[in-house]
Amino acid sequence: MNYTLYDASGNTFVIFHTDVEKDYSDLAVKLCSKENVDGLIVIVPHNKYDFKWLFYNNDGSTASMCGNGTRAVAHYAYSNKLADKNLSFLTEAGVITCEIEGDIVETLMTNPKIIKQQFVEEGFTWWLLDTGVPHLVTFVDDLEQFDLELSSSMRHKYNANVNFANISDDTLYVRTFERGVENETMACGTGMTAAFVRGNLEGRLQNETVVYPKSKEKLTLRKDKEGSFFFKGQVKQGQTKEL
Repeated sequence: MNYTLYDASGNTFVIFHTDVEKDYSDLAVKLCSKENVDGLIVIVPHNKYDFKWLFYNNDGSTASMCGNGTRAVAHYAYSNKLADKNLSFLTEAGVITCEIEGDIVETLMTNPKIIKQQFVEEGFTWWLLDTGVPHLVTFVDDLEQFDLELSSSMRHKYNANVNFANISDDTLYVRTFERGVENETMACGTGMTAAFVRGNLEGRLQNETVVYPKSKEKLTLRKDKEGSFFFKGQVKQGQTKEL
């Protein structure tokens, strides 16, 4: 059996498909350590959708949703003839749909939920939202205000990822401390989406904007007339190796 390496805006994954649905957490730790990647995605069959995914962070813990992971796994599924260019698959956060054009993949994100808004802690004003997984979002004047120790503390207090965001010239910039990684990550799709949702609802951002994570790769976030949120960007397929 083979696995393939993928990069989606600085988030890196090991992906493979199998007919066997089981706990792959130990394998996730082994493979992620070996390849120095952020997570393992396993594709298994589903009787209603194109497939179901099992998602693991590099510490073996699971996550219900990963925005960049959805784009990577969609491209993998299409490349391996497991699905067409327009596909849908099941995650713990619900059904995800994606559209593929070359190496560009757009994901229809799950409907965001605002858990708590406008509360001040540690000198910052936060929103707590769920965009598939929970995220704390604060807007700052300078992303150098990102604080690793504070992020870790807030992450454990709220069991959420932590995002520092900045808007400059109608462009969104985001730095994210991610659960499972337990450190700052190069990119987080659900985190960028959470920052966009807050910025849009507060009138800081239009219904479509360019966003840059720490990796500095260009992505697009948009909200359509129905209020659905879409996340779009390039994915890079890497080597395929024997498992």
